[in-house]
Amino acid sequence: MLKNRIIPILLLKHGRCVKGKRFTDYRDTGAPITAARIYDAQRVDELVFLDILASREERDVLLNIVTETAQECFMPLTVGGGVKTIEDIKVLLSAGADKVSINTAAIEEPAFLEAAAGYFGRANIVAAVDYKLNDQGKREVFSHGGTKATGKDPFEWAKEVARLGAGELIVTSIDQEGTMTGYDLEFIKLVSEALSIPVIAHGGVGTLKDLKEGITIGRASGVAAASIFHFTDQSPIKARLYLKDNGVNVRI
Repeated sequence: MLKNRIIPILLLKHGRCVKGKRFTDYRDTGAPITAARIYDAQRVDELVFLDILASREERDVLLNIVTETAQECFMPLTVGGGVKTIEDIKVLLSAGADKVSINTAAIEEPAFLEAAAGYFGRANIVAAVDYKLNDQGKREVFSHGGTKATGKDPFEWAKEVARLGAGELIVTSIDQEGTMTGYDLEFIKLVSEALSIPVIAHGGVGTLKDLKEGITIGRASGVAAASIFHFTDQSPIKARLYLKDNGVNVRI
């Protein structure tokens, strides 16, 4: 049986780690290389870097960070933010990323996601689905860092990106993100049980119990988090031991 993963997510802006709430009000949380070294020493299952600005200037900074992290650390790296072309993916993988996350570009041009999966293989391509409640109180996919409504239903879109070739899915509730009030378990479970690819839950972790519920109730293959590791005394090591003690199949 595959073991469930604990995955810290680092958001990058101007070469620094930042953390916000509901994709806004970002504050500095430190140097990314330092954070990556700490997570590597704690033997996390994987680390995700997301460039929240995704400009050309920021991309160059991101590449340097990925390259240095890959040279010094041994955990798998997933990198995303502004990935729009096959060349973008080539550059990120060449810099040391193991997987590349695609979000807005897949919404604007679904054929790109399909082409990327065909070119690099499903295992290297992650689709990210960011969603929140719209004015009608229904879940809706938002692109461009959560700023642009797409009209897409996130459940249907999750099924579509899996069909197009994504090998993994990161599902983020914008409403929960950074609030430390727990995952949107209902939706995570809906997606996890409908798809054959791994689903990573993201957005809302405030306690170790939230991580457990993402797996035991949400049926996610992995649980991603940020605030709990930045702003509390919890760590991936404590999370791993807690999950093991509560019967969750994790790597020790």
